[in-house]
Amino acid sequence: MIRLVIADDHPIVRAGLNALFSLEEDFDVVAEAATPDEAVQAAERENPDVVLMDLQFGAGEATTGADATRRIRALDAAPYVLVLTNYDSDADILGAVEAGASGYLLKDAPPHQLIAAVRAAAAGESALAPVIASRLLNRMRAPQVSLSAREMEVLELVARGKSNTGVAADLFLTETTVKSHLAHIFSKLNVGSRTAAVSAARDRGILR
Repeated sequence: MIRLVIADDHPIVRAGLNALFSLEEDFDVVAEAATPDEAVQAAERENPDVVLMDLQFGAGEATTGADATRRIRALDAAPYVLVLTNYDSDADILGAVEAGASGYLLKDAPPHQLIAAVRAAAAGESALAPVIASRLLNRMRAPQVSLSAREMEVLELVARGKSNTGVAADLFLTETTVKSHLAHIFSKLNVGSRTAAVSAARDRGILR
């Protein structure tokens, strides 16, 4: 049996996924989680084979699915983590993969693809949706514009209108460190302002 934890803040999504996997004889949904912290706790408590992880858990939740993935993968006898999300920006994809996710699927994936991906993850194999694999290949082919996961986090917050002070508070960084990240971002994107950086990143598909 593949022991599975489902982590998503939407009860209807969790119920639908639970119903889907209950139809398969080789799956046992051992826990559901509505927050990243609950996902980590369930992974510690239930010893699952795979955690099916969303990335964003509501506007009031500071911790992301990528944060939870990193913590889960640091556990003893860590389960594999498969990301299932609506978000397909380079920042989201790279952040999840760098955090240790074994796979990355979008929520519009057909059920058979999702089931196959979880089975692959449980077997220790990579499970990337075709569009995600294509994005990662494109990044490898164009390394001249390759922002780090932290730089992408900074840029995403800037795109949401956060000031340097706000970015620093959200990411637990100093303002000096934020300014340093922005300087690197400007250099890599060949721009001279925050607005231009956000625009260039969106044009290149780095930001959604």
